[in-house]
Amino acid sequence: MREDLNQGLIDFLKASPTPFHATLSLAQRLEAAGYQRLDERDAWRIEPGGLYYVTRNDSSLIAIRQGRRPALDGGIRLVGAHTDSPCLRVKPNPELYKQGFWQLGVEVYGGALLAPWFDRDLSLAGRVTYRAAGKVESQLVDFQAPLAVIPNLAIHLNREANLGWAINAQNELPPILAQLASGERRDFRELLAEQLGREHGISADAVLDYELSFYDTQAAAVIGLEQDFIAGARLDNLLSCYAGLQALLDADGEESCVLVCTDHEEVGSCSACGADGPFLEQVLRRLLPEGDAFARTVQRSLLISADNAHGVHPNYAEKHDANHGPKLNAGPVIKVNGNQRYATNSETAGFFRHLCLENEVPVQSFVTRSDMGCGSTIGPITSSQLGVRTVDIGLPTFAMHSIRELAGSHDLAHLVKVLSAFYASRDLP
Repeated sequence: MREDLNQGLIDFLKASPTPFHATLSLAQRLEAAGYQRLDERDAWRIEPGGLYYVTRNDSSLIAIRQGRRPALDGGIRLVGAHTDSPCLRVKPNPELYKQGFWQLGVEVYGGALLAPWFDRDLSLAGRVTYRAAGKVESQLVDFQAPLAVIPNLAIHLNREANLGWAINAQNELPPILAQLASGERRDFRELLAEQLGREHGISADAVLDYELSFYDTQAAAVIGLEQDFIAGARLDNLLSCYAGLQALLDADGEESCVLVCTDHEEVGSCSACGADGPFLEQVLRRLLPEGDAFARTVQRSLLISADNAHGVHPNYAEKHDANHGPKLNAGPVIKVNGNQRYATNSETAGFFRHLCLENEVPVQSFVTRSDMGCGSTIGPITSSQLGVRTVDIGLPTFAMHSIRELAGSHDLAHLVKVLSAFYASRDLP
C-alpha cells in the first residue's frame, strides 16, 4: 500500500504543475470514481449518498460525499488543503532582450526560496485565455519540455556567493528561453498560440491573456539509501490534497464528508476561490438546511486543516523548540500556536490524537520557538469564516517553499490512514 500511495503521489505531482492542473487532476480522479460535477450557475439536486464536486476559477475544488445519515444529526467531516505553491509567474508584457538572449520577466508568487530556482531545467504551464471564431475561451497548457533556465553567476565573478547574497527578483530571476540573431524578436503570445495548436488542436485568432508559471521538470522520486524519502516540487501542499483525495475515495456513504482544496493560500487566501473567500460557505449553504439548522450543523462538524509541517533538520536543529521537533517518517504533526496562527485547540487536538491512537498511526506535536514568528494555514481562516471547529495538522517536510521539497516516504500512508478513519468516524467531539 505504501509504495502504491507514493507512486500515486508522484504521478499526481507530475500531472499538476499549476493549481489549474492540480484541480483538473483531482476532478478527473473523482469522476473516475463516480463523482458528478456540479455547476455553480445551475440548480442543484443533491441526493443522500450522492457523490459530487464543484470547481471555481479552475483552481479550487470542493468534493462532497453526501451521507445517508443527515448532516444535522452527525455533522460534516471536512478536510482542507490548498492547490497553490510558491513559484515564478510570467508577467503580462514579459519579453526581455539582453545580450542576444530572449528572456521573460517574472514575478515571485508567494514566499519562495529563490536560490534553488537557479540552474534548473524549467518548463511552463498554466491557463491561457484566447479568442477563436469570435468566442472567448480558456484552456490549460503545459509545455512539459525544458524550455528555460536561470543560470547562476560563476563564483569567479561573485566571490561572495557562498557567504550569502540578496537575490534581486527583478534583475536576477528572468529565465532565458533562447539565443537570438542580431535584431531578432519573438512574440510570447504567438508562442502560446502555437502551443494551443500543438496540445489541443486549437486555432486561436488571438491570445488575450494568461496565468502561467515556470516549474522544475525533474520528476518527483522516492530517494535515499533505504528509500526513506520523497523528493519533489509542490509537496506543500499537493501532498495533503492527494492524501485527502485518497481518504475520500475510501470513505463509505454513511457520514457526510467534504474535501476542500483551495487556491491562493500562499498569498493570504483572500480571493473568490481562496479560503478567505465565500466558496466553501456558499457550497455548504446549498447542501445543508437553511437558517438555524445550518448553524447547528456547522457546530456539529469538524475540519482537519492539512498542510505541511516543518520537520527538524539535522543541520539546523536549533531552529526548533527542543521538545517540539517533528521527525520525518514519524507520523502527522498536530500544529499548535497560542496566537491563533493555527486553529487547533485542546478538544480538536485531543480528537485527532485519539484517531491516531485508535488506528495505530504515530502522531507528533509542533510549536514554533518562542523567539521566532509562526506561519499560518487555511485553518484559522476557514474556522473564522465558517465557525467550524478545526485542528491544524501536516506531514513533516524539509526545504518548504523550495523548488524541490523533501518528505518521509512512510508518512503519506500514515496520513491517508488517519484521514480515512476521520471520514468514517461515527461520532465527532
